[in-house]
Amino acid sequence: MSNPAVPPAPRKNELQRKLGVWSATAVVIGSTIGSGIFRSPAGIADKLPGPLPMMAVWIAGGIFAMCGALTMAEVASALPRTGGLYVFCRDAWGDLAGFLFGWGQISMIRAASLGGIAITFSEYFFRVLGINPLAPENASTVHWTAAGAIALTGAFNYVGVRFAANVNNFTVIAKYGGLLFIIIVALALGLPHYGLSHFSPAIPPGSITLPAFGLALVSTLWAFDGWADLAYNAGEVKDPGRNLPRALIGGTLAVLGIYLAANLAYMAVLPIEEIRTSKLVAADVAQRVIGAGGVTFVAITVMISTFGTLNTVLFTSPRVFFAMADDGLFFRPVAKVHPKFGTPYVAITVVAALGMVFVLLLPFEKLADTFVTAFLPFYMLAVASVFKLRGTPGYNPTFRVPLYPIVPLLFIVSVLYLLGNAIVQESSRMSTLAVLGVLVAGIPVYYLTVGRRGNRLE
Repeated sequence: MSNPAVPPAPRKNELQRKLGVWSATAVVIGSTIGSGIFRSPAGIADKLPGPLPMMAVWIAGGIFAMCGALTMAEVASALPRTGGLYVFCRDAWGDLAGFLFGWGQISMIRAASLGGIAITFSEYFFRVLGINPLAPENASTVHWTAAGAIALTGAFNYVGVRFAANVNNFTVIAKYGGLLFIIIVALALGLPHYGLSHFSPAIPPGSITLPAFGLALVSTLWAFDGWADLAYNAGEVKDPGRNLPRALIGGTLAVLGIYLAANLAYMAVLPIEEIRTSKLVAADVAQRVIGAGGVTFVAITVMISTFGTLNTVLFTSPRVFFAMADDGLFFRPVAKVHPKFGTPYVAITVVAALGMVFVLLLPFEKLADTFVTAFLPFYMLAVASVFKLRGTPGYNPTFRVPLYPIVPLLFIVSVLYLLGNAIVQESSRMSTLAVLGVLVAGIPVYYLTVGRRGNRLE
């Protein structure tokens, strides 16, 4: 087990610190704002068909993300190393926990995330071209286009950190600006025309139950996920003790603010009954207030948003496998750094290839549900690491989570509630248990490989 009291030895294959505070903040925003805010409101409104319940679950998701981001800001400032959550789990709970994090990433989490985002990009790409992506004869082409998008963003990241960061910075400005434009237009035109009629009654009879709230919260977490991804690149952030907390907290706050504003804007134009049946709510809102041109604008915005998120995921997540391989918990060649580009090119290739396989085999809904369920236990372990690490000599963060221990405990209790609720609900029980079963299967894999008498993979 790694000992955080002892300063970690330099990695055999170091990555250079090239990310400033703006690029680091853009990673948080870029990895979080993808397809969720454009796609999730319908499912959430269907489970909680009332203005106040719907806003409440988005606020709860934001609080969940902020509790996690505040805690990660502390741990990352003390352990600013490539690998992020993998490093936190390994240093606090031992090699088995670190291995299981990587096992979950490679078996389900990262490929499912890439696949879900890529499919949404491909669907909107076809819409911009005037082709119906939902037509049965186009299904195969949509999936192959999604695989091609993963390959392209993988190539961007292969050729350099600065190049990938520049692509991310551009798409963050485009997607955040596009979403902000939709919000301003919807509020400016919707409120004068409809007033507050769509916000009343605030809590219709039967519009909120605890089980439904829990299932809806899982959907918001798909939209909020990405707030911790910058930690994977902690070893590439300049002045990490200062910039990591700023970027993690500032980026998460920026996302929370625009998500809440977007939902208010949606309800200013569409009643809750229409939102719950609208699979493309932002496009329907734009069509209502602007016309056909608004739909095209939204389609382009979502296309840029999801393409940018693909790029960011391939910028962050390969660092997990790079760090694991450098520690001997994964195949050593995965820790290679490209001699010209200075990137973990083998790790990037592995993640991109897995994402392409998943996107060709599974539909969007399966990918999204698998991703959220599989990641929750590791989020919990990474956040809980603050309790273990704070009691270790030599732990010296530059930022400390406020309201400790309430903030990390609130996050942990929320994860336990979400997992328990998913198991109790008949509609999600089998899929949740199946995902957790795959994660548990990583334990014998560990003891048959790297965990056996201290073996390390070569």
